[in-house]
Amino acid sequence: MNVLLIGSGGREHALAWKIAQSPRLKHLVCAPGNPGIAAVCDIRGVAVTDVEGLVALAHEIAADLVVVGPEAALEAGIADRLAEEGIACFGPTAAAAKLETSKAFSKAFAARHGLPTAAHGTFEDAAVAKAALDGFTPPYVIKADGLAAGKGVVIARDRAEAEAAIDDMLGGRFGAAGARVVIEDFMAGEEASLFALCDGKTAMIFGGAQDHKRAYDGDTGPNTGGMGAYAPAPVLTDFVIRQARTRMIDPTVRGMAAEGAPYKGVLYAGLMIEHGASRLVEFNARFGDPECQILMLRLQSDFLPYLHAAATGRLASLSAPAWSDDAVICVVLAAKGYPDAPEKGSEIEGAEQDFGPDVAVFHAGTARREDGALIAAGGRVLNVCARGATLAEARAAAYAAVDRIDWPGGFHRTDIGWRGL
Repeated sequence: MNVLLIGSGGREHALAWKIAQSPRLKHLVCAPGNPGIAAVCDIRGVAVTDVEGLVALAHEIAADLVVVGPEAALEAGIADRLAEEGIACFGPTAAAAKLETSKAFSKAFAARHGLPTAAHGTFEDAAVAKAALDGFTPPYVIKADGLAAGKGVVIARDRAEAEAAIDDMLGGRFGAAGARVVIEDFMAGEEASLFALCDGKTAMIFGGAQDHKRAYDGDTGPNTGGMGAYAPAPVLTDFVIRQARTRMIDPTVRGMAAEGAPYKGVLYAGLMIEHGASRLVEFNARFGDPECQILMLRLQSDFLPYLHAAATGRLASLSAPAWSDDAVICVVLAAKGYPDAPEKGSEIEGAEQDFGPDVAVFHAGTARREDGALIAAGGRVLNVCARGATLAEARAAAYAAVDRIDWPGGFHRTDIGWRGL
């Protein structure tokens, strides 16, 4: 099978790493890729939003399947164009991806279909939004409607901070993504990520993890795209997973089909869990990052048949995948200044050494300098992942590997996995 993978981050490196292990794979190409992905497969310099360029590349390599990593490509409509060309795509259409690309749409969808989530309101005018704060109690949750690279959420401790966040978002900080804001009730509890593969009519639970959104130790600092993750997460009990499936995942697959936008790909449900019950924080239309890295290290089954079955409406023909009993942890190494103003160009040494069979280092935001040196080229730059018989063993192995990487221009949290421990 010839496969085109779209993306250039740590999630895509992990996907490439796992797809490359499939005995069914003939040829894997990733666009645009990164230096880490280049060690796994061929890469081509086509941007994730260059829809026509990606379609042409899919034809060039005679792709039997296109796997979409990032949400930006979905919003740009890559799945729609591939469908027109008759090429199987793992990833939802732009209309179905609105479950992630528009928080206002997602919240309205949840209300239409009775999904348990926080009370909310959507606003385009700053004065109206500020007045609506009267109907909420602190802490206030303020979200930009569109895609903001994991940075469009503010949990405001008081009214002044909430009003400043509204002004910031509606004032243009996130461009078109901030043309509307969603204000919602704060939900207490522990947040976790649950994943399901979907083929338009069938859903298959596909693992879960718990990530760390705040930039600094102790869950302090600004929200980020994710500073680390681990699995298994004790908070994701069998009961919580069953409840989330029956109250959120299955109704969403049925609802999207009924609304004329059948959902194909991976559906990521962010859950807030309190007293053993869960509510929906948000949907994402792709694998989480860095949760995907965790899943790929724990997955024992051949990944490629599941991707192809989801893309072609045949999930019901497959049995559930096999998962390792090992614990896996991922520590994100980010550039200083992340998430607001990451410093790019600093040299990284030691990231490409052999760390042994239980450690994998995925490249998230790296590039090659002309002399071949590895340098930082993004906010989140490396994902150091390790497995172990227990979470404590996995954590020790991951941080031992982190200590072997020489990168003065980066930083990381030192407490990833603390809830599980």
